[in-house]
Parts: sequence; structure tokens; C-alpha cells
Amino acid sequence: MTKLRVALFATCLTDTLYPDTGRAVLRLLERLGCEVDFPLEQTCCGQLHYNTGYYDHARPLASDYAAAFAGYDYIVAPSGSCGGMVREIHPSLCGTTPAVERTYELSEFLVDVLGVTDVGAYFPHRVTYHPTCHSLRMLKVGDKPLRLLRTVRGLELTELPGAEQCCGFGGTFALKNAETSTAMLTDKMRSVQDTGAEVLTAGDNSCLMHIGGGLSRMRSGVRTVHLAEILASTEEEPWVPATR
Repeated sequence: MTKLRVALFATCLTDTLYPDTGRAVLRLLERLGCEVDFPLEQTCCGQLHYNTGYYDHARPLASDYAAAFAGYDYIVAPSGSCGGMVREIHPSLCGTTPAVERTYELSEFLVDVLGVTDVGAYFPHRVTYHPTCHSLRMLKVGDKPLRLLRTVRGLELTELPGAEQCCGFGGTFALKNAETSTAMLTDKMRSVQDTGAEVLTAGDNSCLMHIGGGLSRMRSGVRTVHLAEILASTEEEPWVPATR
């Protein structure tokens, strides 16, 4: 059987600060029978520029994305934020390209394209899930991440109160509106702690960085782990906390 030729779109934040997530996506997709490549020509999707109003700077980045990922069956991103930028905004910058149409956030690729919810994962921890704004509202991934988490052996999934409320990051929003962002973060951290979870997971490292920073400063003991790292974890190759 011919393997799907999949490109990993790592995203700037993951590639720079959370490489374990990128490696987890690679292990997971290869375990599921995909042939995975990492195009070295990839760079920023232009979301930061676009959201700040620098459309002329975002446009060539969108064109570069289309060129870097041309020719692949699918492009998979461990980020609803960057995936949403490509699918929803790139067409207004450089037109609808094959790369735009073939880009998927990780959970929707697993469920909608590969047709799996049980990926053979093992993660013996109490976990709660934060649905990030772009995955929820822009890509509309719905309950796909939860369906994947419910099949992970050993994992105890707890419901996050006010789950659909924004964590307050929003990229430059957290810088330009620091007080509002901090208030939103405080509400989110309180909800996470109310679950009694050991681990908070999400599909975007940007939100996990924001919430995780706050939880760390509070010495809450709650770890933040990207969804991909949970799904890639097995009894033979279990998840190991990153040291940063």
C-alpha cells in the first residue's frame, strides 16, 4: 500500500522553543504509516505580521509557504493557530493554493484524513484539555482532540470548567493588553487547578506557553504537554518531561 506523503509544518514557536512537539508528531505519524518529510524551506506563516497589520510583509511569507509545501499529499501542523492562518487567511494574501487546501491541524488530520481515534498511545496521568481559540473558532476541530484523548490507555480525562474561554494570550494581544491578558490567564489557571489535573494539554504551544508560565510561577505542580506528545507516548517509548 502506498504511504501518504506528509509534510510537517513545525511552526516558528514549536521549532524554536518546543522541538519535542515536532519530534512527537513525526513519531506519531510514522507509527500510523505515513511517510513524513520536513521541508527545510519552510519559515513563518506570517500570522504575527498579519495580526499586527503588516499585510505587505505577510504576503511573501504566504507565497513562500505555498512554494515550500507544494507537491505533498498533506501538510500537518501541531497548531490550530498557524493552521488557521494558512487555511483562512493565506487565500486573501496569495490566492487558494494546493498547499492551503492540503493543510490540516494535527487532530483533524488524524480523525478526518486517517480515520483514527485510537493511535495506540499510553499516558498514565490525570489530564485536562484546553481548546485553543483558533482551533475551536477558526478551524472548528470540535471534539476531535477529546475523542483522541479518550482512547489513550492509562489517561484519566477531567473536564475543564469554562474550557472555551480564551486563555488571554492572543499573540501580541498579551503584550499590548497585558492587564486584560493577565486577568484572563488568572481565570484560566483557576479553572485548571480546580480539575486536580497533573497535566494540561492543548493543540497549540503558544497557549500552553502562556498558561504554563503562569502555572509555573504559582508553583502549581501542573505540567503543560502538547497533545502530540501525549498521542506519541507509548509503553515502549513513554513521554519524558522536557528539560528547559
